[in-house]
Amino acid sequence: MLILPGPNGTDRPYASEITPREVFEKRRKLLGMLAAGGLAGVSGLRWTDAAAQATQRLAAAANPAYQLTEKQTSRKDATTYNNFYEFGTDKADPAQTAGTLKTHPWSISIEGEVKKPFVLDLEALLKLAPMEERIYRLRCVEGWSMVIPWIGYSLSHLIRRAEPNGNARYIEFVTLNDKKQMPGLNYPVLDWPYTEGLRLDEANHPLTLLTFGMYGEVLPNQNGAPVRLTVPWKYGFKSAKSIVKIRFVRDQPQTSWNRANGREYGFYSNVNPEVDHPRWSQASERRIGEDGLFTRKRKTLMFNGYQEVASLYSGMDLRKFY
Repeated sequence: MLILPGPNGTDRPYASEITPREVFEKRRKLLGMLAAGGLAGVSGLRWTDAAAQATQRLAAAANPAYQLTEKQTSRKDATTYNNFYEFGTDKADPAQTAGTLKTHPWSISIEGEVKKPFVLDLEALLKLAPMEERIYRLRCVEGWSMVIPWIGYSLSHLIRRAEPNGNARYIEFVTLNDKKQMPGLNYPVLDWPYTEGLRLDEANHPLTLLTFGMYGEVLPNQNGAPVRLTVPWKYGFKSAKSIVKIRFVRDQPQTSWNRANGREYGFYSNVNPEVDHPRWSQASERRIGEDGLFTRKRKTLMFNGYQEVASLYSGMDLRKFY
């Protein structure tokens, strides 16, 4: 077995690289199921726990309309450098602590200004529309970005299923709020549960992805399992993780970061390099994985480069509505 240098140049592995015996045994059992064809298709896919998720594939056809030529962020970086405050505020915390999240059974409640409220379990959500692989940039308000192959389908499929009535102008997304599963909830970093919101036309835009996987596999817990949003033209915190409720509402909902500090985090939160965060510039960004000493930061693009959404904000003052 090849042992790579560990902490401080020693031959000891990092603690995060040591597989507990019970996890190894679960993984071996799952591999046996895979060899027997037990997880061949989406219809038979069941989220169980973090150990099982590590090897569960999620089939999806690549959508040619959403394929970037930029180098993809490595899976290791994308799954170990995360903002998911329900599992800790350090970037490494979610990968280390999110194993407590139980992602099956899971369901999403559809509520509010719809013809008839309903609940969809995870299996029904998986079958609602064909899965697609889309390679999206995602930029964090802190000034770093990644390029990730996401798996899911346009949120518009679920919106049509919900049949919103004439009063629905916004959608509020509510995420899991369970202190037993999410240790970060024991600290008043934000007003829990974490909530986010989009205007209905933003949510209906084809780019807005209801996301179930990444890198050809189901979402790891630390990346928002089992279902999250991916809104690539907005800062990453708009992409709510581990969603349990979707509410169609008439008035603009309060969102967690906007409620915590409205001066720094506006409701819209579109990537706009011309509007600085009060504590730093947004004109450039650091692409995770390009950390060489002489690597120059990338110039940040308006709407994160997704100019097809510009028409959604025609006539709006994007400095005022940030």
